[in-house]
Amino acid sequence: MSIMMRRSKVFPAAQDLPLGPRPLYAQTRDAFVKRLVEGIWAPGDALPSETELAAELHVSQGTVRKALDSMAADKLLVRHQGRGTFVAVHDEARILFQFFKLAPDNAREVAFPESRVIEVATGRATDAERQRLDLSAASRVIRIRRLRELAGRPVIAEKIALPARLFPRLEQEDIPNNLYGLYAMRYGVTIARAQERLKAVALDAEAAEFLAVHSGYPALRIDRLALSLAGAKVEWRVSLCVTDEFHYLSELV
Repeated sequence: MSIMMRRSKVFPAAQDLPLGPRPLYAQTRDAFVKRLVEGIWAPGDALPSETELAAELHVSQGTVRKALDSMAADKLLVRHQGRGTFVAVHDEARILFQFFKLAPDNAREVAFPESRVIEVATGRATDAERQRLDLSAASRVIRIRRLRELAGRPVIAEKIALPARLFPRLEQEDIPNNLYGLYAMRYGVTIARAQERLKAVALDAEAAEFLAVHSGYPALRIDRLALSLAGAKVEWRVSLCVTDEFHYLSELV
């Protein structure tokens, strides 16, 4: 089945966007993001042409182009000259650019870290997990603990909590290095953005052992809350990073 045939079943007729105070391109973007959220446009899919999208929504081609450009700037879409516009895939290159910020002090290029899973378990959400993920008292979570290496050295000890209802039977999966790719391709949950809180801490004995340093060793604690395209809180990740040979790189634009 072609992409356009699949689209026509979901959107059988062109529709005018509702009039409102928001700019028309922003309303157009909302309509496109909704298709990503609902899985109508899946990771890697090619989008219809700007002309087709404009005719479908009864807006100008310029409005469509501005909406798509905005989504591309937010890494939701990828635009290839001469080939078209595609839904972004959570491949390692994208995650490295958008979400991974730890880099070796003496390296010219950032490398994607290797991961070793220590434990995957499920259980009733703790008070902290319920608060961070907006869960109910009876909610269950999947917890992943893993160790990440850069340049052959263990530098990050991670604890990850996920709402179990969003990722059924994930604990039975082989956990890949690229978790965001797994979320998107298998469960239809695309990580669109993340909120991070950074703090200098001293490692406790358990984390220090995993990272092959002594207890009390200085580290950077990165508390990350990842949100889906729909704005739902879908992952709480706490990373303890040793930074004597690494730094946190943030580009402000």
